[in-house]
Amino acid sequence: MRILIAILFFLTLTSTVQAQWLTRPRVQNDQNFDKKLISWGYYLGFNSFDYNFDYINDQEEIQVKKSVGFNVGLIGNLRLSEYVDLRLEPGLSFTRRDLIYAADPQFDSPDDLIREVPATYIYLPLLLKVNTKRLNNVRPFVTFGVSTTVNLSSNEKNPDDNFAGQFRTTTNPFFYEVGFGIDLYLFYFKFTPSIRGVFAVSDELVRDNVSNSPWTGNISKLSSRGVFINFTFQ
Repeated sequence: MRILIAILFFLTLTSTVQAQWLTRPRVQNDQNFDKKLISWGYYLGFNSFDYNFDYINDQEEIQVKKSVGFNVGLIGNLRLSEYVDLRLEPGLSFTRRDLIYAADPQFDSPDDLIREVPATYIYLPLLLKVNTKRLNNVRPFVTFGVSTTVNLSSNEKNPDDNFAGQFRTTTNPFFYEVGFGIDLYLFYFKFTPSIRGVFAVSDELVRDNVSNSPWTGNISKLSSRGVFINFTFQ
């Protein structure tokens, strides 16, 4: 819902800016850039990941302490039409979340209340980029699509579970994505700031070997959600 509100705000702001400033004639940089069938680039950025929990029985919420992570990757852009592009954006994303549990008689020490969950994702999104008409050297757009990842830190195959201090998640979660950004046509290259929401559709939790585990026994589904802020250079 927040992403949809942000997109509506963005579109409204774009219309206002277009009416007040962008429609005045200006010299256009690299007028043939968007006519290329295939173009390439790279991106750098930041992320913040959270977890969404579904519980079997009501309980005190597991708290998630988020941190700011880092993204880096490549872009392959295929022009489908004047206003639509297909994009592949393989990259790496680094993040970390700390899970903080409420006190439970089954926990033997204060250390049992916290589980560190680092993640190193090999990130493989396939996106549609829907562009507006270019306004001088500015072109807003929205994106949506799907992605899969390989989490190199998942511990999915590790036989040790939380009783040995290992919180395990699946290696290959799947996501859907939606976002928006603005292409800025500079003199030598195209620079694009963008923001995107990513939402896992699969259950990522690998449950402990004991069914009534205080860490995983009451969780019916664990799924990631996050925000990416990327800066693209093409």
